[in-house]
Amino acid sequence: MSILNGKTVIAIGDRDGIPGPAIQACAESAGANVIFSSTECFV
Repeated sequence: MSILNGKTVIAIGDRDGIPGPAIQACAESAGANVIFSSTECFV
């Protein structure tokens, strides 16, 4: 049983940190449904 199992997730990553696709992969492997994934630059 995972804490994200069956949850819907929006993954927003940082260009200088963890990118969105990496967060998406982790969330999906934990059982989440990722509906949006992006990597942004926060200045």
